[in-house]
Amino acid sequence: MIVWLNGTHGAGKTTTSALVQQLIPDSRVFDAEKVGETLMDITPGLPGTDNFQHWPPWRPLVVETACRVLDYTGGTLVMPMTVLVEQYWREISTGLAQYAIPVRHFVLHADQDTLRGRIEGASVGPSPFRLAYLEPYAEAARTWLHAEAEVVDTTHLTPAQAARRIADAVGT
Repeated sequence: MIVWLNGTHGAGKTTTSALVQQLIPDSRVFDAEKVGETLMDITPGLPGTDNFQHWPPWRPLVVETACRVLDYTGGTLVMPMTVLVEQYWREISTGLAQYAIPVRHFVLHADQDTLRGRIEGASVGPSPFRLAYLEPYAEAARTWLHAEAEVVDTTHLTPAQAARRIADAVGT
């Protein structure tokens, strides 16, 4: 099984995924961003883009990597990864379904002011890149994302509380 943690920057995906992994027996965290980083390391570089998810190989490579890891290890993969383009989510979820891998899709949500405060207060400093995704997240949430997933509002939850809600929903 895959437990996919979606949501924009500042929602708590990375922190929560590590805590979810501790609550679900025989689980591992697989950050699909590493697939994007691998593509970014190709030299000479792939065509320019502001987001590696726009590269057509990224989506099937995420599916194939998740499938191969699950074939090798079994258990559950906890995948923290923002996907705000509906077509990209469809490609990934359809690809995983073709391998008969069940996916529990969660969106970690917080209101815009909370997200902005978390991003601006991050220990690495405010990130224009992360702030730029607030409106695309809000648009995805309004148009398709929240209808496609189980929404966990993290506005007033600690990461541990959010992780517990997800683990309980998955049935651990």
